[in-house]
Amino acid sequence: MARDARGGRPAGSRPRVQVAALVVAGIFLLIGVLGYIPGVTTDYGELTFAGHHSEAKLLGVFQVSILHNAVHLLFGLAGLVLARTVGGARVFLAGGGATYLALWLYGLAIEAVDAESGANILPINEADNWLHLALGFGMLALGLLLSNSAGTGGRLDNPADRH
Repeated sequence: MARDARGGRPAGSRPRVQVAALVVAGIFLLIGVLGYIPGVTTDYGELTFAGHHSEAKLLGVFQVSILHNAVHLLFGLAGLVLARTVGGARVFLAGGGATYLALWLYGLAIEAVDAESGANILPINEADNWLHLALGFGMLALGLLLSNSAGTGGRLDNPADRH
């Protein structure tokens, strides 16, 4: 089997972290598109641009808006771009995971304070909160645990060692 120039993995194969980032990015793209399809998104006529007043629900469960769907699409596109490198894939997965954990905390805070307040700019329901928690931990784990031996180079760079 042919190896790449560094003698590592087989030529043409990708590290697991990049494959995981591509899969996750693809899922976000799919979810973003499905959010705009009547039938897949129930109460499609109630889809608003932004805010918590949107009554549209993806798969009849997850509250969405036009902006929410657009964010899924942009997040998926960013993931496709970042997955081109091992470091980018890690940033997408770990950073995205951290972002989704923050979004989970935001959802909990909004529910605890006042779901009808002006601070509730996203259509988030309880199902969204649980999904954000799972996505956060899942993406963070993928970004931090996959391909530990690939991609970042050798030892950490020390500026004092440069000549």
